[in-house]
Amino acid sequence: MFFGPRVAKISSDELRQELKGGSVMLIDVREPSEFATGHVPGAINVPVGSLTQAAPRLDHDAEIIVICQSGHRSVRAAKWLLKAGFTNVRSVVGGTSAWREELER
Repeated sequence: MFFGPRVAKISSDELRQELKGGSVMLIDVREPSEFATGHVPGAINVPVGSLTQAAPRLDHDAEIIVICQSGHRSVRAAKWLLKAGFTNVRSVVGGTSAWREELER
């Protein structure tokens, strides 16, 4: 059975290093109410249900990292982005739950 494209994974420690470089787009696919309770600094909120509408505004050439609360929605969102033609997409393993630093509010 085929479940769509295989999604590359990134750990929260690797994410921290990527964010220091400043060249990635971090997309938090949680709902706005979840995002408001705390998010990784620099993340933009695009709920998973809004990806279709937001995709035209996203840079297809950008390195995109997708995060959610635990990692399940971000994998689903990353698969959708890959199917939509984005080529450099990864998902954060463990989501914001694995992020060990203070979440920005």
